[in-house]
Amino acid sequence: MDIRLAGAPAPEVHSLPDPPVVALYPPEFDGVRPRLLVEEGAEVRRGDPLIEDKRNPALKLAAPAGGRVLAVRRGERRAILAIEIERSDREETVDFGAHSIESIDALSREAVLERLLRTGLLALIRQRPFSHMADPENRPAAIFVNGMNTAPFTPDLAVALEGREAAFAAGLRAMARLTDGLVHLCLAEGAPAPEPPPGERLRVHRFSGPHPAGNTSVHIHHIDPIREGRKVWTVRGEDLVLIGELLLGGALPTHRVIALGGPGVRESERRHLRVRIGSPLGAVLEGRMVPGETRAIAGDALSGRAFAADEGIGWRDTAVTVVPEGRERAFLGWLMPGWRQFSHSRTFLSAWLGRNRRWDHTTNLHGSPRAMILTGLYDRVMPMRILTDFLVRAVLAHDVDEAVRLGLLETDPEDFALPAFLCPSKTDLPGIIRAGLAEAEAEGL
Repeated sequence: MDIRLAGAPAPEVHSLPDPPVVALYPPEFDGVRPRLLVEEGAEVRRGDPLIEDKRNPALKLAAPAGGRVLAVRRGERRAILAIEIERSDREETVDFGAHSIESIDALSREAVLERLLRTGLLALIRQRPFSHMADPENRPAAIFVNGMNTAPFTPDLAVALEGREAAFAAGLRAMARLTDGLVHLCLAEGAPAPEPPPGERLRVHRFSGPHPAGNTSVHIHHIDPIREGRKVWTVRGEDLVLIGELLLGGALPTHRVIALGGPGVRESERRHLRVRIGSPLGAVLEGRMVPGETRAIAGDALSGRAFAADEGIGWRDTAVTVVPEGRERAFLGWLMPGWRQFSHSRTFLSAWLGRNRRWDHTTNLHGSPRAMILTGLYDRVMPMRILTDFLVRAVLAHDVDEAVRLGLLETDPEDFALPAFLCPSKTDLPGIIRAGLAEAEAEGL
């Protein structure tokens, strides 16, 4: 289903000036138990380790810029929230070793992993099931590269790759070194496909249709479903570019292209932005938002997370969506004709009269949470052979074995974002699935 959210970003890239202070945000590196390696006031180079993982000291989180460590911000129980670095005018850079595209084919799996571990870019590769950071000790049966986006508003890969095609090709070759299986590149129908790496282990697949046709779970489900005891790795096309730039240039990448859109962004400012990784959110949104109270979301409006006031653009952030806060209550609610009220279940007249309209959705739930009812509505927007209602109920009942039999391990919380958007019970379906996956992992499944 295409929810037709207003505020699509234009297919043009506008470069923002680099801010004087950038930051590393350790909470985005899930599974890492951080050990701080620097102190406030220390001078660092771009690529120097700031944090190492207590469980795996080979995994480092590198400085996104060269300069002086300005502050180490902590939260509850002294958890490290951010390490701020004041950029130097002549920042020094750690040399990780540059390679040509052809020489990447000669690298061993260990050599590629060593660079990903030393820079923290391993966090860009996810492992299914459970969608965690890839475990370097596991050799994946296959790697899925997501080269298409259907959620609103994730960046257009063709726009993000403009002028960076060589880095994307290098990233594909690096993925071929990490697995003995196939590298599956999933693209939208009609999108240009790159030449396969040597060995012809690249398979290009075409998907079309509305959201969630671009979700990685959908691709895995229809190409090579996850079976018990089998692990696969996944990576987004936009993230693969950063890995390619690291290998080609030998230095930690500094910029990425994000999509800025949504009804909370001024129409003239809805576009793709080339931003410095670690930039504070205020520098990205300054002068670009409509008047009034809004909410900034990291990612798309369906499955993204709300930005904290002191956060910024992290390594895994590819989009910023801004929507108005909706605190008003509709007079008489569903008893009104609903000329301007979005409806998928044809409760309002807008279901017939506004089919091609772009909707200025807000954060308003238009109702309060209530008991779940079996409607079959979820399955209408779930293009996987999964009984969504029964899977959610099995998770709520803590029946892990039944949930796994119903396909829990094939899913990710983002797959349930669209059903949650349509849910008449206002149920947090992604949160339920996230808890179910955590419970299944705790039981060793």
